[in-house]
Amino acid sequence: MREYRKYFDPEALSKIPSLELRARHIVEGYLAGLHRSPFHGRSVEFAEHRPYSPGYELKHIDWKVWARSDRFYVKLYEEETNVRAYFLMDASGSMAYRSNAMSKYDYGATLAVSLAYLLLMQQDAVGLTLFDTRIRGELPPTSSAARLNAFCQLLEENAPGQETDLGSLLHLVADRLARRGLVILVSDLMAPLEDILSAVRRFRYDGHSVILVHVLDRTEWQFPFDGNVRFEGMEGDGELLTDARQIRAAYVQSFNAFAEAVRAECIQQQADYLTASTDEALDATLARFLGPASGRY
Repeated sequence: MREYRKYFDPEALSKIPSLELRARHIVEGYLAGLHRSPFHGRSVEFAEHRPYSPGYELKHIDWKVWARSDRFYVKLYEEETNVRAYFLMDASGSMAYRSNAMSKYDYGATLAVSLAYLLLMQQDAVGLTLFDTRIRGELPPTSSAARLNAFCQLLEENAPGQETDLGSLLHLVADRLARRGLVILVSDLMAPLEDILSAVRRFRYDGHSVILVHVLDRTEWQFPFDGNVRFEGMEGDGELLTDARQIRAAYVQSFNAFAEAVRAECIQQQADYLTASTDEALDATLARFLGPASGRY
């Protein structure tokens, strides 16, 4: 095993206090060697027609306009840039849950910073919105080399701990996104199903590409508890003492139905859905993220 591979292990990653250092180890050790990126293409928005004059490339001539008017016009574009990525990071109380070395927030933040670093390396623009029941911090998209430091600082200075209002917040964020781009939501999706589905539809309606990164602790989808267990809500939901064995089957069925509904809606909306378990090595998660879109499901 190559030396860099140790940095993909959540146990080892949890001992590196700096998010930026984690990301640099991961990206420089593995991702920088990739020949292809999952973020292809350019964001090009039509602005206006202009009469053709020598110097314009022939490929920009609008032949449909020529057919109607018998005059040559070229298409001009408002901007031709690389990807504009909007990271939306859930910082609500449930993201602090952990059953191993890394909490859902730590794992999701490490994944987000690694992807942001990769995007910035290829001169794409990266922005970040951190939220719970409100927007706790916001960085507009830029391809500046200094963006990664600010990205990490915002994540490191805001620990999860409050309640969440995923539905309202995502619609509020959608209202604030002035330009179409790639929306990457990193969350445990602890919210009513319809709120999540509505947000996906809204982002797609606005013309954004969407990737949902569903961050989970393994205990949340395997439910390995036995005997009488006291479950405590992390967002003011009270507590429940119950026999875990008696509710395991119903819980797992309910969880799987929820995840499948989100997955189905993402497929319907041509969005990507990626699950990320906090005990999974980062290279495995990133390999699925960077692979073909069908592999993310």
